[in-house]
Amino acid sequence: GGKGGKRRQGDNKTPVGVYRVMNFKKDSKFHFFMQLDYPNPTDGWYGYKDKIINAYDFREIAAAYKNREVPPQDTPLGGYIGIHGLGDMTKKKLKIHNEFNWTEGCIALRNDEISELRNYVTIGTRIIIRE
Repeated sequence: GGKGGKRRQGDNKTPVGVYRVMNFKKDSKFHFFMQLDYPNPTDGWYGYKDKIINAYDFREIAAAYKNREVPPQDTPLGGYIGIHGLGDMTKKKLKIHNEFNWTEGCIALRNDEISELRNYVTIGTRIIIRE
């Protein structure tokens, strides 16, 4: 994803903040996927304040966080943000990965890197994303 912090669905930016790992998807097209709890209440508050989402969406995001559930993924803030591998490793994919921010807001690692990281991460692990 791009720099600057995620603001809304489709902006191709990676959110900046503190998130929790909510689930793992082993059969992902990206080798392995760790879903984060984006949007969290902070994202929701700024989205509500900036009139990107409504009060209902904000309350749903806050309730999901409180209950340690995956927040709504279909609000105008976007969703399905996580850390993942590359999937089928080809020379072309590695070149793109090394030279471009190619995701739509996620953090991409090589397959060996995501496999190594998996050894240290459990459901609920805090992930801090800085710009």
